Amino acid sequence: MLKVELSSFAKDLDSLKRALESGADSVYIGGETFGMNTMSQKFSIKDLQEGIEFAHERNKKVYVIISLLPHNNDFVKLEEYLLKLNEIKVDALILCEPGTLEIVRRVLPDMKIHMGSQTNIYNYETARFYYDLGVRRVVLAKELGLKDIIDIRKNVPLDLEIEAFVHGGMVMSYSGRRLLSNYMSSKGTKEYDKEKHYNLVEEKRPGQYCPIYEDEGGTFFYASKDLCMIEFLPELIKSGVTTLSIEGNMKSDEYMEKALKIYRKAIDKFIENPEKWQLNRVWLEELQSLDHRVLTTGFYLEESIDYTK
Repeated sequence: MLKVELSSFAKDLDSLKRALESGADSVYIGGETFGMNTMSQKFSIKDLQEGIEFAHERNKKVYVIISLLPHNNDFVKLEEYLLKLNEIKVDALILCEPGTLEIVRRVLPDMKIHMGSQTNIYNYETARFYYDLGVRRVVLAKELGLKDIIDIRKNVPLDLEIEAFVHGGMVMSYSGRRLLSNYMSSKGTKEYDKEKHYNLVEEKRPGQYCPIYEDEGGTFFYASKDLCMIEFLPELIKSGVTTLSIEGNMKSDEYMEKALKIYRKAIDKFIENPEKWQLNRVWLEELQSLDHRVLTTGFYLEESIDYTK
C-alpha cells in the first residue's frame, strides 16, 4: 500500500500535540542552536520527552533539527546533547553539514539521519553522496522543479527517502550574520529597532514584501508568497517523494492545524483512489483564507501559478 508521510514544524509542546492530532505523521523541531536544557526558547528537553511519548503512543514520530554550524569547541557539548536525545528516543536527527554528520555517526551509529533543506540538495550525485555516508532521507531544496525531483528519484537507491516541502513560507536566503542590524548600525542610524518587523522589497516588484527575521543564528529572508502545492499532490507523490512537509516556523498554531487537516484529507483521498482524485477548490479557498500572503506553486513548475488570479 502506498504510504506518504505528512510532516510539520512544531515550535513548542502544545503545537507538537496539535499538529499530530491534526493529521501530521511526524513533526520536526529545533532552532539554530542546541543545548542540554532547551530545544528553543519554548521547547525544553522535558517537553521534548513528553512530546516524544505522546507521538509514540499514536505511532507517530518526532525529529530534531541540528542546524548548528559548529566551531571546534562546540563538539564536546554536541556529543553530550546527542546522547540525551538518544536517551529520550528521538526518531531521527535532521542535519545540515558533514562535520555534525560525522559526529552523529560515531556517537549514535544506529540513529536515523536526515539531511535538511539547508544542505542544499539539488541533484542525485549529492543525494547519493550522503546516502553512502549513512543518510537515509534527504530534504530537497525548495527551488527544484518537478522534473528535477523525478530525475533524483530515478538515480538514487530505493531505500533513500525523499522529502519535499508542499506548503508554507519559502526562505529565500540565509546568512550566518545579522545582515539587517549590521547594515543599520554601520550607517550610524538610531532607527533600527530589533523589536520592529522589517520587510525587503525588490525594485521591480513593488508591493511584494519579503519578511526579514533575525535570531542568534543569523538573518532569514522569506519569499513574499507562500508555497502551495495541494493542486499537484498526485504529481509529487507519483514522482517518488515519500514525505510532504509544511513549513510553519512563522505561522500560528491555528494556521498549522487547519493546513494540516486540509492536506491530510487531500493525501488520504489520493491514496484511497489515485485514478479518481480531483482537486477540491474549497481546499484552495480555505488555505488562502488562513493568511494574507499570496499562495503560489513556487519553483516546482516551469511557470508559477498565482492562486489569487
